[in-house]
Amino acid sequence: MRITGDFLRGRGRTAMTREEKDVLEAAVDRVETFPARTVVIRRGETVDMSTLLIDGVMCRYMDARDGYRQLVAIQLAGDFVDLHGYPLRRLDHDVATISDVRVALVPHDRLTRILETHPHLTRILWRSTLLDAALHREWIFRLGRLDAAGRVAHVLMELHARLAAVGRARDGRFALPLTQQDLGEICGLTAVHVNRTLRRLREDGLAEVARGEARIVDAARLARVAEFDPDYLYLDGGPWQEL
Repeated sequence: MRITGDFLRGRGRTAMTREEKDVLEAAVDRVETFPARTVVIRRGETVDMSTLLIDGVMCRYMDARDGYRQLVAIQLAGDFVDLHGYPLRRLDHDVATISDVRVALVPHDRLTRILETHPHLTRILWRSTLLDAALHREWIFRLGRLDAAGRVAHVLMELHARLAAVGRARDGRFALPLTQQDLGEICGLTAVHVNRTLRRLREDGLAEVARGEARIVDAARLARVAEFDPDYLYLDGGPWQEL
């Protein structure tokens, strides 16, 4: 499989020409692996490469003064984790692995050459950062307007849709290496509250989470609880619609 094969898969990748795919592939300097629960980039560090996630799950997060962590993004296969670091030169948050991961590193000087010589590919890379912004807006909505069940349900629906787009969810099932603590740090809940909420979703026949796997049992009802509308993901359509 090509290193960049999942980049924007299911979310507008068809707009890329074969030449542009080759150019992006050639921009990769090297592939590295990191174990689970490893901080990859520290807040404030100068960055000269951007990270494309090939396999695994990563997160972006911020620490509060009281020691509590808030996850502000979950990154899945095919995501440029920190493409925004190219113009900004440093990040205002930390980047860490959730599971074992494999990543491709793209030096910023090679991105500069792409910007100078491939305007259409530049717009596609820009589009990927705009999709990140759309995700952030939806996460703000989720935290500000949904109750605990809605927040957790929304995370499950979103992750399923994003993973299905890259062929990593099937029949409503997908790997979920997030702990209850992680889910709490996404949803602004305690781990105890997440535990109760997952039990409620299971007992209501909506979703099940156990042993590193999630299963969406009743997608229509779960989507109603989550007030989930996938428009903000800008998906091309496909497997996520089959639930």
